Amino acid sequence: MRERWVEPAGLLHGPAALQAIRDGHALPLAGGPTAFALARLIEDGRDLGIHAARALPEGWEDLLPPLTRRPLPLGDLPNSRPLVMGILNTTPDSFSNGGQHLDPAAAIAAGHAMLEAGADILDVGGESTRPGAEPVTPEEEIARVLPVVRELAKAAVVSVDTRHPATMRAVLDAGAEIVNDVTALRQDPASQRVVREARAPVVLMHMPVLDPRRMQEVTRYDDVVLDVARFLRQRVETAEALGISRGRIVVDPGLGFGKTGMQNLLLLNRLPLLAGIGCRILVGASRKRFIGRVTGVEAPAQRLPGSLAVALAAAAGGASILRVHDVAETVQALRMWRACAEPGSAELE
Repeated sequence: MRERWVEPAGLLHGPAALQAIRDGHALPLAGGPTAFALARLIEDGRDLGIHAARALPEGWEDLLPPLTRRPLPLGDLPNSRPLVMGILNTTPDSFSNGGQHLDPAAAIAAGHAMLEAGADILDVGGESTRPGAEPVTPEEEIARVLPVVRELAKAAVVSVDTRHPATMRAVLDAGAEIVNDVTALRQDPASQRVVREARAPVVLMHMPVLDPRRMQEVTRYDDVVLDVARFLRQRVETAEALGISRGRIVVDPGLGFGKTGMQNLLLLNRLPLLAGIGCRILVGASRKRFIGRVTGVEAPAQRLPGSLAVALAAAAGGASILRVHDVAETVQALRMWRACAEPGSAELE
């Protein structure tokens, strides 16, 4: 069986996108408001050229519905705009703000502040997965995150960033609603069972190895975008076969996880390809090293402008969840971006 991908190109935004869709010249990307007028056809890794999106060769039209349909909503969360996921690390060695939220009271206060700033989801993590970070036992991870999850779940949709099934089970019992696994449910088969039985949404991320300490040793790809897309599609198909419905799955290309700076940029540039998997796309680039290298900013906490630029580029490319440290600034930037692209969405006199 041939491996085929349709990669959206010729992206349009705002009134031009709506008119092009209405006039039959373009198709909506993941339900809109972005549209694509062109499509690159890829078969068995070979680029077959760019075609008009509304005039694909015979046999390729069946690949369009996952690209054009809006993914199912995650519970009661809004489904018409990108969601903002606030990062809340309860670790002593986070690359961005190590130790700042290790105390549960400080983490809970920070979570409420993110909600006030407009976060749709709070992503709580108790184990750093930066390159070189030491692994944490499930017992220690649970001790770090459980008091925070238990309290914040009363006021917010809480996701927990974990690769350990024991932690997944504990936080879901405590009120968390989403599992965010950097190993895409590969590390322990029990993880798949926990997610399936809880009927919880799950984020499946690409990382080339299971040990985050080694991920930057493995950055060789034939085509990083296609390789990541293949991996994520296979993981989604595996999860579906195990009883986890596609509507509850979010895919994450894993920027910075086993990728060079250039590979991160290529993934952002060709992000619409991942929409063909038929799931929501999450992008987590906030304050990461490749932003510092492009901008020349060494300190992670000072990479806000670059992080906002990446967030807007990801939203324009079809990302429906943005995982960020700077919630208020991202919410404001997204609101302004959307107002420019869709003037009717702005609340102005």
